[in-house]
Amino acid sequence: MKRFIIGQYGGFDYAKYARDFRQGFYGIEACLFRGDEDISNLLKESRDAGFRVGIHFPLRDTDALRDALFMAQDETVRAREYARVQQALDELTEIAPDYVLFHYPKPVILDDRVNWGAWHFTDSSEYAYESSYPLELFLEQSEALFAWLSEQGRKYKFTPVLELDAINHYVYATDHVTRLLEKYSSIKLCLDTARLYLQDRLDPCFDALGAIRKFARFAGTVHLSNVQIGSNNQIANKRNPVLPNQHPDDGWAPIEAYLTLIKEAKPDIKIIFEHRSDLVTDEELAACYDWVGKLLGG
Repeated sequence: MKRFIIGQYGGFDYAKYARDFRQGFYGIEACLFRGDEDISNLLKESRDAGFRVGIHFPLRDTDALRDALFMAQDETVRAREYARVQQALDELTEIAPDYVLFHYPKPVILDDRVNWGAWHFTDSSEYAYESSYPLELFLEQSEALFAWLSEQGRKYKFTPVLELDAINHYVYATDHVTRLLEKYSSIKLCLDTARLYLQDRLDPCFDALGAIRKFARFAGTVHLSNVQIGSNNQIANKRNPVLPNQHPDDGWAPIEAYLTLIKEAKPDIKIIFEHRSDLVTDEELAACYDWVGKLLGG
């Protein structure tokens, strides 16, 4: 449990903290806090209990889209987004986060052949189709992003983390991104089990287990939750705590297979429980923690 992290999204919820957090947990991942009081409470509790704080960008809820569009095709949009993140990093110095997480790539580059109707986007600016986003631009903007984040991590003393969003063959079928991760080794990935499974179901060219084998060695964290998808590729349940009775034959993600592969590649991986704990009983939440601990070897 020393590598377990709970999420606090929307503010610091003391009821959730009391129910979900356990002594010895690594920390809390914070995102979209609505006010200064929530941030003050997070800082107070982290200092009192001695846990670390990770940031799922952005920490503060504003009118802007959540995810930074670092790779927008419009140069003006890119400049605005880099400036937005720079300002946010300047404001994080008091918190001294362990890591700051961003979605990558954003905009998401979508395979034109796939029906992405079940994938959630807040705004059309969050995605572009592969046919309109050439590989050369992807490589150019990825290199710029990795170099910039690596420098910011050194400057502000945090680990930059990139959570793989939906990914196309630029990412999963070439070694372009793995080479960048080797070159900018301070940058780590976050693997999201629900996203991996959903893309596996929607995209016939994508293999979640293959993606895990390819990228797990570069991962620092896992966003862990389960999702149940019906035979028509419609989501039946999402953000569920993972439990051993969620069988793949019933449409659930094969969590045991995912975590087994990740553990083999990265034994010290940190687990962020990005689930809705209100969907289960106290006993089931305890069973979730126990099962994940056993799968990871304690």
